[in-house]
Amino acid sequence: MPDRRTELADAALAVVAAKGLKGLTHRAVDAQAGVAVGTTSNYFRNRAALMGAAVDRVEERDRLLLQQGGMEIPTSVAALAEQIARAVMGLARENAELTRARFAFALDQPGVVAAGHERLVSALTQLLDAMGIPEARDRAEAVSDYSDGLAMHLLTARKGQDIDNATVARSIRRLLEG
Repeated sequence: MPDRRTELADAALAVVAAKGLKGLTHRAVDAQAGVAVGTTSNYFRNRAALMGAAVDRVEERDRLLLQQGGMEIPTSVAALAEQIARAVMGLARENAELTRARFAFALDQPGVVAAGHERLVSALTQLLDAMGIPEARDRAEAVSDYSDGLAMHLLTARKGQDIDNATVARSIRRLLEG
């Protein structure tokens, strides 16, 4: 069971996903979390602290999503592409709320999410290097760009369209292999 700070950060993400950043207030998070008025402000003294916790939680939940389906490190491009495809599709489907919140933070305060993005791209770059894939940094950035763009489109322009994981994995594999 998550601790109270985590519960409040998740509630903050839900508020941002539903109402945008302008709707992110301590009272709105209290209401979303179903806690007494003032609880959120006891844990996060100001809006900046609340936003920081929510952004950190986005990154943590992204990491957990990438790890779903096994903790083993992929040993082939095909396995890696499938793992990333599952994560991206999860972000656009059952975790759409998380993705909407991430995009709201990214558009309003790009500097706040830039560090997390860099950690993700760097981790993928290291993995690609370890797998002997050339131009690892460029490929990691291309996969990240594709993944973010696809998630955005599946929530907007392509909402409701059925796209399967295998199709996404093939696209990611092409980006990884060149």
